[in-house]
Amino acid sequence: MAIDTVAARYAKSLLDLAQEQGLTETMYKDMQFFKNTVDQSRPLMLMLKNPIVRAEKKSAVIKAAFTNRVNPVTMAFFEIIAKKNREGIMDAVAEQFIKQYNKLKSIERATVITTVPLTAPQREKFKAMVLQSTGGKLVELEEKLDSNLIGGYVLRLGDRQVDGSIRSQLNDLRLKFLN
Repeated sequence: MAIDTVAARYAKSLLDLAQEQGLTETMYKDMQFFKNTVDQSRPLMLMLKNPIVRAEKKSAVIKAAFTNRVNPVTMAFFEIIAKKNREGIMDAVAEQFIKQYNKLKSIERATVITTVPLTAPQREKFKAMVLQSTGGKLVELEEKLDSNLIGGYVLRLGDRQVDGSIRSQLNDLRLKFLN
């Protein structure tokens, strides 16, 4: 079975449990914390995905790293995943949980790539663009800097991309001149 499918099922179960117990926001923060921790710690990620490392060792590392930092219900969920020998997909479960939470709360995630940091009015303009095109309620805007753009911006929303960069415009001009 595909990792994303299994991860989505675990994430849905956790989201349902969180809604039943009124811990949706807490679980969301815990999953974000877990995902960020695993993304920033390559050795932790490799250890969780390594089939040679025993399940007991993985479980002990998870307990040591997260017991005092996440909700007890979240920790119990981590232990269930560890008992099922699914530690290797825990990052995918966290990612799927975040996606499902965003869908539940009508939160749209977008990425803006610019050459300089955004000002507050620019940030609001990009958020308005995303809300207009998606019809969501809230926007989480991730900002990245790329000096190769020369100027302008690239806005990514799911599988769509709006390229308003000078580099793109120069490439378009070059193609027109070649034709």
